[in-house]
Amino acid sequence: MVSLGCPKALVDSERILTRLRADGYAMSPDYAGADVVLVNTCGFLDSAKEESLDAIGEAIAENGRVIVTGCMGEEADVIRARFPQVLAVTGAHQYEQVVEAVHVAAPPTQGPFVDLIPQPDIKLTPRHYSYLKISEGCNHSCAFCIIPRLRGKLASRRIDAVLREAEKLVAAGTKELLVISQDTSAYGVDIRHEARDFHGHPVRAHMTDLARELGQLRTPEGRVPWVRLHYVYPYPHVDAVIPLMAEGLLTPYLDIPFQHASPKVLKAMKRPANEARVLERINSWRAIAPDLTIRSSFVVGFPGETEDDFAYLLDWLGEAQLDRVGAFRFEPVEGAAANLLPDPVPEALKEERYARLMEVTERISAAKLAAKVGRTLPVIVDEVGEPDEDGDVGATARSQADAPEIDGQVFLRNVPATLKPGDFAEATIEDADSHDLFGAIAERG
Repeated sequence: MVSLGCPKALVDSERILTRLRADGYAMSPDYAGADVVLVNTCGFLDSAKEESLDAIGEAIAENGRVIVTGCMGEEADVIRARFPQVLAVTGAHQYEQVVEAVHVAAPPTQGPFVDLIPQPDIKLTPRHYSYLKISEGCNHSCAFCIIPRLRGKLASRRIDAVLREAEKLVAAGTKELLVISQDTSAYGVDIRHEARDFHGHPVRAHMTDLARELGQLRTPEGRVPWVRLHYVYPYPHVDAVIPLMAEGLLTPYLDIPFQHASPKVLKAMKRPANEARVLERINSWRAIAPDLTIRSSFVVGFPGETEDDFAYLLDWLGEAQLDRVGAFRFEPVEGAAANLLPDPVPEALKEERYARLMEVTERISAAKLAAKVGRTLPVIVDEVGEPDEDGDVGATARSQADAPEIDGQVFLRNVPATLKPGDFAEATIEDADSHDLFGAIAERG
């Protein structure tokens, strides 16, 4: 399995492989040992499509028997035009079609009683953290995005099914749950926030109910697992989850895709939840949960973006003081409404604005991380290294401000020999740069 793209696609890959293992298949660690190669593609940007096509080409060259799925599967004609030898092409989260294609390409040879043996779910992430996908698709029509075309309209999972999965993951060793969707704040809108019975009481399919219930989970050791909310639009009901963060029931972390700050650009982008009071709300959230980390992403060079619009964005970032920021140069995506907008921004100007934005956000990040020097912070350990020539062992961890793969890390020196991946620990921060923290396990008094 070659899995590309976002965490939502990674969850799709896990589900496909879980179903295939139940049918008697095993994963191969390399191309040579595989009867068939699955490539789960990304089709959000043209650059992502090229990466997907390169991965398909590599799989064909190395193995020859390739099934393609994922977001770029919606463009089967493009894939087959370049690689006519692919065995099958399916779209995003079409699990049954993928499994059927594998059955045809490499028929299962299991005995008649294999289905009676319980099969654990396959995870493509480390044991101590897991993605919890609560819905598929999106109801928005942002001008630069084709996700609704690729993944359909919002389709929320039943709340009891989501919570049962979360319980199962935590019982199996997950210490950190990352809640993902295309729009976490809209969870349950399509099913009218229907309530389901869970452990004897009704729970609505609503982000606030979901957050409260996840806050009641406990690891086998009795600890509150970290729970991160990703892809959160700043609808009014987001205010209700901030007190849960202050109480320690929810990780003080919000991933909010603001995309821009200029009212004119946001209107052209057709972005939802565009309100002038966002800065006020950010300040009020921080007043309730002072350690709140806000991560976001922004698009520079959107058609019609003027120097005044860009200056507005930089000023807004200076006021908002967001902790983690990613930026993207606007890239026309086939089928996106933004492609038809007038006044495209020249590529050289996009690059210049991108560099300026990253310089501003790097200064903000460096100052925020420097302020943590001298503090003792809870961390989760991702990796423990081998002893160096002096016998010292280092470890890579993350604080509550750091989601895996996308944020910073906490590098720990001279850790105890008993420390292992997935452990929670307290770390004294000794140094910082613009992205990461450095420290040691706190001495117990």
